[in-house]
Amino acid sequence: MSSKAELHYDGKVYELPVIEGSEKEKAVDISKLRAQSGLITLDVGYKNTGATTSEVTFLDGEKGILRYRGYSIEELAEKSTFLEVAYLLIHGELPTKDQFDKWGHEITMHTLLHEDMRKIFDGFPTSAHPMGVLSSLVSSLTAFYPESLDPNRSPDGVNLTITRLMAKIPTIAAWSYKNEMGHPANYPDNSKSYVANFLWMMFGMRTMQYEPDPVIVDALDKLLILHADHEQNCSASTVRIVGSSQASLYVSVAAGINALWGRLHGGANQAVIEMLEQIKADGGNVDKFIAKAKDKDDPFRLMGFGHRVYKNFDPRARIIKAACDNVLEKLGVHDSTLEIAKKLEEVALNDEYFVKRSLYPNVDFYSGIIYRAIGIPTDMFTVMFALGRLPGWIAQWKEMREENQPIGRPRQIYTGHNLRNYVSMNER
Repeated sequence: MSSKAELHYDGKVYELPVIEGSEKEKAVDISKLRAQSGLITLDVGYKNTGATTSEVTFLDGEKGILRYRGYSIEELAEKSTFLEVAYLLIHGELPTKDQFDKWGHEITMHTLLHEDMRKIFDGFPTSAHPMGVLSSLVSSLTAFYPESLDPNRSPDGVNLTITRLMAKIPTIAAWSYKNEMGHPANYPDNSKSYVANFLWMMFGMRTMQYEPDPVIVDALDKLLILHADHEQNCSASTVRIVGSSQASLYVSVAAGINALWGRLHGGANQAVIEMLEQIKADGGNVDKFIAKAKDKDDPFRLMGFGHRVYKNFDPRARIIKAACDNVLEKLGVHDSTLEIAKKLEEVALNDEYFVKRSLYPNVDFYSGIIYRAIGIPTDMFTVMFALGRLPGWIAQWKEMREENQPIGRPRQIYTGHNLRNYVSMNER
């Protein structure tokens, strides 16, 4: 098989190397195309363009495969924990017991926020969106740890920056919720696990005892694993391109948080709940909205069904469906909105129209249901997504820096005016 592709243009032939990944993916290497021919490629949205090689995550949308560092998402969700998966993504291998104990201990030692950060929280009105608070506070970590700005920092220094971010972001996320609620913030309880501690900071009150339910802890831990990385998506690519300028990890991740905030990226599970509320407000007639979804001339779309990458099924949805059922059964939730969700799920799994088109419930559908069931408000859904995606962002940033990749600088095809002469204002 040829290892080169040929481009014929203007009477000349240009040979372009074809590279192959470890999973037999092939790509035409055009890195020297402009220098050789003066041509660039145009790929709006980068749908067919590989911006990097990467060892972090493998995704095959046609076959429904998702693997972190070679480990299947199914096996990790069944056997691992979010903190162990975070170590795997960031450091490349599963930790030994000693490595994991040290990792957990180091994170425990950095969960507290500097007390001056409380002043920043106090400056936000209760109407501030938690994602805005989260991105601002993560960016502000550069002020509290200015040594993180050094692009040539030692590996130990980089690891300390990573540990601080993994440790502090649950505290920042929980406090952003407390700020919205107008409640006093809870300090971390380091006797609890990573996820249980987050739930305590979210829902614990100084006026009553609160102990996170193990079923909820397990479901949330799985959700965080499933969200931990997803190849070169919008927010991961943002983290990499910001980091390519030698920006610090904190501001690179803050940029990723803002990219995730967009409705087309991290807002999908929020859109699911808003759709369910729309159906409920209209009277709760599921059949009516199923018919609307099938009508090509109707603008209504079912949110949380199908996936732009996975063409058959979302492997993460199969895993989290069981956790979703466990949460609803354990909590005995009686919520008409969630009842509508269960009816939609039943139709989508059995109706020929949806089955034929592979419009199965995806991870956003089930995660939105879980978050609502355990009392997380809708505008915190994307914060939960960010909490899970953090290890992937860190791994992508770290890989890009260790490979000393050049600063990202996309090209364009200019379509504006040609050279024009300036016209004085009194002559316009």
